[in-house]
Amino acid sequence: MSKQIRVEIVGRDEFWSKAVLVEWEHRYPERQLVSEANGWYMIDTEWLDSLKDVATDCNAKVVPGPNDPSRRSLFRQFLPFQNETGA
Repeated sequence: MSKQIRVEIVGRDEFWSKAVLVEWEHRYPERQLVSEANGWYMIDTEWLDSLKDVATDCNAKVVPGPNDPSRRSLFRQFLPFQNETGA
């Protein structure tokens, strides 16, 4: 069994975030992303580079996240969150 990591797909907007999912399914139909809340997905670690390539092609990026998503929510309460895509 391969190791899994949690990633966030961040697009310029909702359209581009969904485009990553559509393109991923088209290129890698055998690789299923496990959806979690608010744009988070569990993926096999060996897929990370491929997913980043797909995201780049779709004007988006993939951000590896903590194993415990509540940590990021906690930090966002104290630190100003800025949209890194420039949108």
